[in-house]
Amino acid sequence: MRITDTDSGRVYGTWPLEAAGDAAPEFSIEFIHSVNQSPVREIFAAEGKSIRPVAVRFYSFGAGVLSDLSEGQIMTRDGDAMVISGFTNSFRELSYIVGTVSDHLLYINGETISLRDLCGRNAHIVIRVCP
Repeated sequence: MRITDTDSGRVYGTWPLEAAGDAAPEFSIEFIHSVNQSPVREIFAAEGKSIRPVAVRFYSFGAGVLSDLSEGQIMTRDGDAMVISGFTNSFRELSYIVGTVSDHLLYINGETISLRDLCGRNAHIVIRVCP
C-alpha cells in the first residue's frame, strides 16, 4: 500500500499488506469525527489493486456519519460501538485530508501510524494498493 500527496505525487510511505490466513489483507483509518467528537474507524480490505470497505465503527451519530443502510448492509453493536458491515463497492484509491485539529491514524500490519506526523496537517493524500 502506498500513500502519496494528491498534488505533488510525493510518496509519504509504502507498506506491505500482510494477510491473516486466507482473508484479504486489511488496514484501517481512524479519526475523531468533527461534529460528534467521537472516534470513527474505517476498515478496508485490499483485493488485488482494489480497496473494499469492510466495516465502519463509530460511537455516535452525527452529520456525515452513515445512518441509512443499503441492501445487504447490517448494523451491529460491539460494546458501546456501532458497526456497519456488508459493503459491496470497491475503490481504486482513497482520498483524505489529514486532520488539522485531530489526527488521522493508519492501522496496518499491527502498527499505528500518525498521518499528521507522516504527512503534515491538512495534507491532501491518496491511498492506493500497489503490487
